Amino acid sequence: MKIYPLRLKPNQDLRQSLKNFANQENIKAGFILSAIGSLKQAKIRFANQSDSILLIEKFEILSLNGTIATSGVHLHIAISDKQGKIIGGHLDNECIIYTTAEIIIGTTEQFIFNRTIDEQTGYKELEIIPNNS
Repeated sequence: MKIYPLRLKPNQDLRQSLKNFANQENIKAGFILSAIGSLKQAKIRFANQSDSILLIEKFEILSLNGTIATSGVHLHIAISDKQGKIIGGHLDNECIIYTTAEIIIGTTEQFIFNRTIDEQTGYKELEIIPNNS
């Protein structure tokens, strides 16, 4: 396993920055090991909804989980507001860093993660391919 520590700074887009980082580092099979920080706005798609909702408020990032690769990212986030209320869902673009995001990414060269349309769900889903090179 290879480890990539990453710090995002104010006004960066969380999802887009991770996507760009995967492309820059040519990550074929990555996953989030740890993530904390803060947002000044969050755009999240809740379970079984077709559209994301934009929340303009300060939030703490409590958790970020999922896979990242040059073929795409699939991430879920849990955040808390100023009262400590926790919300979470599918991370979308327009989650903007407030002060920082400290992220540790792990990778493996044993696999390649692809995103392909799954006939059963109709969505691009994770396809795990052994890396025999």
